[in-house]
Amino acid sequence: MTSTNHYHILEVSQTATQTEIKQAYRRLAKRFHPDSHQETANHDHIIRINAAYEVLGDPQRRQTYDQQLIPNYPSARRQQRTAQAQSYYHSRRAAQEVSVGLIDQWLKKVYRPIERLIYRILNRLNDQIDALAADPFDDELMAVFQDYVACSRHDLQQAKQIFSSQPNPPKLAKIAAIVYYCLNHVADGIEELEWFCCNYDDSHLHTGQELFRISHRLLKEAHSNVALMVNC
Repeated sequence: MTSTNHYHILEVSQTATQTEIKQAYRRLAKRFHPDSHQETANHDHIIRINAAYEVLGDPQRRQTYDQQLIPNYPSARRQQRTAQAQSYYHSRRAAQEVSVGLIDQWLKKVYRPIERLIYRILNRLNDQIDALAADPFDDELMAVFQDYVACSRHDLQQAKQIFSSQPNPPKLAKIAAIVYYCLNHVADGIEELEWFCCNYDDSHLHTGQELFRISHRLLKEAHSNVALMVNC
C-alpha cells in the first residue's frame, strides 16, 4: 500500500530541516521526472512528491500538517493578499489631502525606485528562460537560473521596504494601489519560479511568466497615471 505520510514520500525524517526537505524534493523530482530519466519515470509518484513538498516545504503548513490540519495553499494566501489590497486602496482614498511637494517626494523616493527594481526583475526573465532552455536538467544552467530567482527575490524585498517606508499622498492612492497589486503579482511569479527550480514542472514556469506579464501591464498602467498627474 502506498504511504500517504509526506515525510515518508520525501524520504526524510520528521526532524529534517527545511534545507534537507528541499534537497530531498529536488533529488526525487529529478529522478522521477518523465523528461529526466525515462527508466525511473513515475507520474503518480511525481504527484505524491509534489503534494508532500507543497506541505512540508512551507514551515507554517508543515507545522499545521504535524497537527493533522492541512489548509488550502497557496490559494488562501493569494486571496488574503487580494483582500488586503482592496482594503488598502479604499483606506488610501479616504486619507487627507497633502501638498504637491509631498506628492513629488513620494514619486521620487518611492514610486520611481520601485519601478526600476521591478523592471529589472521582469526584463531579465525571457533571457534567463532562453539560456535554461538548452538543457533544464543541467545543474550549472539551473544554478544560474536560481541565482536570477534569488536576486529577483532580493530586489522584490527591497521594493517592498521602499513601498512601506512612507505613506503615499491620498491623491496617489490609485497609483499606490496599482503598485501594491504589481508587487504581489511579482511575488507570486517568483514563488512559481522557485517551484520550477525544485520540480522542473513547466506549468510553474508558464504561470510565473503570466504573472510577470500581468505585473508588466500594471507597471505600464501606473506609469500612465503618473504621467497624467504630472502633466495636469
